[in-house]
Amino acid sequence: MLKFISLGSSSSGNCYYLGTNNAQILIDAGVSVRTLKTSLKEKGIMLTDIDAVFITHDHADHIKAVGHLANDFSLPIYATEEVLLGINKNYCVTSKLTPESMHFIHKSQTIEIADMRITAFSVPHDSSDCVGFRVETDSEIFLLITDIGHATEIIQEEVSQAHFIVLESNHDVDMLMMGPYPAHLKGRIRSGRGHISNTDSARLIAEYASPALKRVWLCHLSEENNHPELARKTHETVLREYGLIAGVDFKLEVLRRKQPSEMYYLEA
Repeated sequence: MLKFISLGSSSSGNCYYLGTNNAQILIDAGVSVRTLKTSLKEKGIMLTDIDAVFITHDHADHIKAVGHLANDFSLPIYATEEVLLGINKNYCVTSKLTPESMHFIHKSQTIEIADMRITAFSVPHDSSDCVGFRVETDSEIFLLITDIGHATEIIQEEVSQAHFIVLESNHDVDMLMMGPYPAHLKGRIRSGRGHISNTDSARLIAEYASPALKRVWLCHLSEENNHPELARKTHETVLREYGLIAGVDFKLEVLRRKQPSEMYYLEA
């Protein structure tokens, strides 16, 4: 069984907890240490119980607390070399990583922590580098795919194998294009290395998910260019076009942007 908590899922800060009876990790560290400690303690988890932190990429909303986790709590930080070097160049990271805390990973390399296996895979985003993570136990396959400009063949293949998926559903295209963002920012978001829209996120699930899929959580919703109910309804509409019904074929939820989720207990 795998345990999952979203501790923040927005441009204000992203962080996710995954655990088994023998291993506990965080993916991304974009919320404050104080928030992390409080949110985890409410679920009966101490920050000192965490075995490792895995980082998807080096944008501020994913790494703000990573230096403090490494230096104040002696947590090892796992990321690609480009991401780890980018972290120490980022102005928002006030406590820089030391060589002792930095653990380089390679895409397709599997890191084993007790009974948990964590594998990074490439995703397209305009950071120093960016990965998604597949987390496996003996019976569950969990994916975290956030900050992606489009669905590559690698992502499609990962989705086709998963039981549980946290997937970006960043914006509604009409809201984005009619909204106040300057043209260059709209172009960046809509580029192949920006963020994925509700419709494209839904099509990824509809076209590539397997019958073994149990649950999907939509993450990293834009505050200015999306709304939780709009993201949900867009997914439901697209899924119906493919003969899939959210809540019947698999569960579909939208993660809250700034509040922790419940603790999910996941069994395939």
